[in-house]
Amino acid sequence: MKQLKGSITALVTPFKNGAIDEDAFAAMVIRQIEAGTRGLVPVGTTGESATLNDEEHERAVRLCVEAADGRTPVIAGVGSNDTAYSISMAQRVQELGADGFLAVTGYYNRPNQTGLLAHYTALHDATDLPIIIYNIPPRTTVNISVETMAALARLPRIVGVKDATGDLARVALQRRHCGADFIQLSGEDMTAVGFNAMGGRGCISVTSNVAPGICADMQSATMEGDFERALSLQDRLAPLHHALFCDASPGPVKYAMSLLGLCAEEVRLPMVAANEEAKANVRAAMQELELIG
Repeated sequence: MKQLKGSITALVTPFKNGAIDEDAFAAMVIRQIEAGTRGLVPVGTTGESATLNDEEHERAVRLCVEAADGRTPVIAGVGSNDTAYSISMAQRVQELGADGFLAVTGYYNRPNQTGLLAHYTALHDATDLPIIIYNIPPRTTVNISVETMAALARLPRIVGVKDATGDLARVALQRRHCGADFIQLSGEDMTAVGFNAMGGRGCISVTSNVAPGICADMQSATMEGDFERALSLQDRLAPLHHALFCDASPGPVKYAMSLLGLCAEEVRLPMVAANEEAKANVRAAMQELELIG
């Protein structure tokens, strides 16, 4: 996990007639690896973890681990606003072969900084795998302070953060307070190049579900210091980044996947399929990238 970097995909969970489409899921994982994706995140927000039951959650992780077959790290989502449940799920997916955990801050409960420190410390102490913190205030209303992040970074198995704050200044501050070895991953596709320029090491990406090769090439360019090439690729990807979030996610990304024949656009309530305007935006962006005719 110390070498984790580059394009990491926040996988959608494909459904067929209300159940996980296992064949589609395995094929998606293989496609990602062949396109150069450097890590996989099943059962995160994009994977609709909030509407998966425990059996489905565990099954999705197992499917991902089996299809990846050791070729790329699998970082399983174990986030919850209930610390005890998060620990329980982490212990279960650890047994399934995951390489690490992605754990979101306590949504809805709105813990203070002391609570956040206690939450992640408890998860750390009860498990054996590396932990990536997921800081996404727009969804959780809770923001981990740089000082709290630095305290957590001192725990040996809290190795990094998926930062979806949209605040690029945090990258420099966290690098200073947490150390250069602390893995900072962007949680926003649109700012991924700037994030890496500030000291980040990659992106846990939604767009890479649809265009994994281009996203991987863009991330590789930043790792090589070739920001002119990275910006050129980001310019090409920008319309798709925008289109995939012009309606509630993961509706648009699942629609995009359906256009590629990878899975149905089926989502679970309270999520619904992307609206027609969003679909038109997705189609246009994919056509511009020549992903579809």
